[in-house]
Amino acid sequence: MKKIIWGVVGLVLGLQAGEVYATFTVEAQKSAQLAFNASGIVGNVNIDIGSVVKENEILATLESDDINASLQLAKTQFKYAKKDFERQLKVKHLVDQESLDQYANKYESAKDQVILQQALFDKTILKAPFEGIIFWKELEVGDTVSGALLRTVLKLQSLHARKLVLSFDQKYWKEIKVGDTFSYKLDGDSRQYEGKILKVYPSADANNRKMQAEVHAKDLPVGLFGDGLITTQMK
Repeated sequence: MKKIIWGVVGLVLGLQAGEVYATFTVEAQKSAQLAFNASGIVGNVNIDIGSVVKENEILATLESDDINASLQLAKTQFKYAKKDFERQLKVKHLVDQESLDQYANKYESAKDQVILQQALFDKTILKAPFEGIIFWKELEVGDTVSGALLRTVLKLQSLHARKLVLSFDQKYWKEIKVGDTFSYKLDGDSRQYEGKILKVYPSADANNRKMQAEVHAKDLPVGLFGDGLITTQMK
């Protein structure tokens, strides 16, 4: 029993807490550069820099009277093609197969046309892919956009969720592990913060011989700089 106890004590004493210096920048956990996937003239802009938006909220639209008219026409044609086909199915024992196939083909073609026109109409609407805040905007009513040459018109980032992207010397690549504690300060803020490493990036930068890791945080301004110490368990 004494041997077991001394073995455990020796193992504990063999583990020493180490500290690794790291710098970091604050980034949004989610960010997106938004662009129209269609050509046209901007008809409405519903947001501005600083606007908080919900997922799938409409941010801007292109003028789409012609596309909407084509969509409504396609829906009308589909409605009547469907009625004709269903009517023929009820009396199919009285109709030759060739005629029935023609009605079926007309019905399927009308349905496909609705899908196509709906897809074209949807491309005139720019929606938020997730909840967040608009932090960059280069879009005004009357602007012309091209679907063939995608141009970023809005930038969106997560509202509260942040990540600290840490940079540390590559020689510690064996020591830094997921779950290690990171104690840090932000530039211009004397308070001490703490977080856990959630991700260690798998490669080193050949230019500066640094590796990176990630710690999550909330409500910090994106772009802030800071530094701190990673507490590791090293034998």
